[in-house]
Amino acid sequence: MTTRLTLISPATSRALRSVRFDDDSPLDPAGIARAEAAAGAPPPASLAFTSPSRRCRDTARALGMTDAEPQQALAPCDMGRWRGRSLDEVAAAEAEAVALWLNEPTAAPHGGEALRAVRLRVGSWLDNLRAGPSARVVAVVEPDVVRAAVVHALDSPDHALWRVDVRPLTATELSGRAERWNVLAGRSLEPHSRS
Repeated sequence: MTTRLTLISPATSRALRSVRFDDDSPLDPAGIARAEAAAGAPPPASLAFTSPSRRCRDTARALGMTDAEPQQALAPCDMGRWRGRSLDEVAAAEAEAVALWLNEPTAAPHGGEALRAVRLRVGSWLDNLRAGPSARVVAVVEPDVVRAAVVHALDSPDHALWRVDVRPLTATELSGRAERWNVLAGRSLEPHSRS
């Protein structure tokens, strides 16, 4: 039983453009326009999900995925007291805490969630995804969720999360099932021709 999962990263928001830890801000006007232009690009799906973040819900809606169901397991990393702040701001105030966070996936010096916890949560969701024979699943999720899914799918170490670059409105495709996934990463979202 093969599942085909397409993970779509959200369009741009104010926090993304100013390189800040997400503060659940809405899409910016350019992000909305770009997502609306890509409406129809996600493949037809038997199941549609979204991260509970506003940016992902707004992107799903702009893409025409009005039935996408928010999943708490696909929530972005809880950045605790760093939420809404830039990495530069945090590094200036808490250099040792930032170094710890960047080098130790089990650390959560911001008071939120450790990166390993995100990987384990997303990996569990992925391995328990039951979509039926040859099902197609589409989910609009935050970049850290895409990273966690790819690292889990490839059975890579936690530190590999920092090695996966996820651009706005790109699709990462996973096919397979628990413990055996293949990955196609970073396809730009463009409308599919429907013939």
